[in-house]
Amino acid sequence: MTENPGNSPRTAKATAKAIVAAAPGGPEVLQLQDVEIPSPGPGQLLVKVAAAGVNFIETYERSGTYKVSFPFTPGSEAAGTVAAVGEGVTGVAAGDRVAFCEGAGTYGQYALVRAEAALPVPDGVGFEAAAALPLQGMTAHYLVNSSFKAGPEHTVLTHAGAGGVGLLLTQLLKAKGARVITTVSSDEKEALARSAGADEVLRYEGFPEKVRGLTNGTGVDVVYDGVGKDTFDGSLASLRKRGMLVLFGGASGQVPPFDLQRLNAGGSLFVTRPKLADHLLTPEERQWRSREIFDAVLAGRLDVRIGGTYPLAEAARAHEDLQARRTTGKVLLVP
Repeated sequence: MTENPGNSPRTAKATAKAIVAAAPGGPEVLQLQDVEIPSPGPGQLLVKVAAAGVNFIETYERSGTYKVSFPFTPGSEAAGTVAAVGEGVTGVAAGDRVAFCEGAGTYGQYALVRAEAALPVPDGVGFEAAAALPLQGMTAHYLVNSSFKAGPEHTVLTHAGAGGVGLLLTQLLKAKGARVITTVSSDEKEALARSAGADEVLRYEGFPEKVRGLTNGTGVDVVYDGVGKDTFDGSLASLRKRGMLVLFGGASGQVPPFDLQRLNAGGSLFVTRPKLADHLLTPEERQWRSREIFDAVLAGRLDVRIGGTYPLAEAARAHEDLQARRTTGKVLLVP
């Protein structure tokens, strides 16, 4: 055993800045601290973060709605440069540009991610755009390709049409030829939704009746609903017979349990509650979704709107703005 000489200090661990929540609570619990830079374990990458995505799930984790262990550094999505590789990693080297949405602790200057979950960032895509794409881009991709395969024969309703997923979702739906009706809360957001290609843009109040009016009383084939509690009943009421509600989020809160007989009474309706992780089950599936999204950006077919960039130290303000729906497009933290 090697001993430390009496007057020789042990090698200090390198530190970096990260956001840490000591306990669950409001945005104010998000505090900037010095933390030890982790070392990548077998099969992992250490990434120097250039930009990190801010997503609603982190507000649920921070508040205690979703169970996590505290102290807690939020974040799963980021883009940056590989700083170090763990044992057994092949095909990725220090200096490579990567993006991901399956990492941990991305609200910091460094984060770990499994090598298999790191997505190569093509030349021509900047770090901010790359950080904005993995979670919301691949979510929009699985919604229109896997949850309900939309096409020219379909009329669809989406909510939060000026949000990060909403803007990408509308563009992907229009590329497939679908008719897109969406909801927003302001004139500014309406302009953004229309710029993404939405055919009809509605306010939330009374939207089911307006949707019926726009579809000759029939209703839409599918509703993609990431708002949740506040829109769920209206979403069901907007569907045609045998239509599908794809409930992929709960920005307004989680939908409480409901009577399945409502699906019968509404016209033999379908409801599904998907999540991204179940649509990234294999390396091939992950690469398919990410490649199509990045290729669309490079070809100019998909516009990524960065609605707000916040310094890392202002993570609390980013959460406040996100929850108050003051943001449009993608919200990023920049270390």
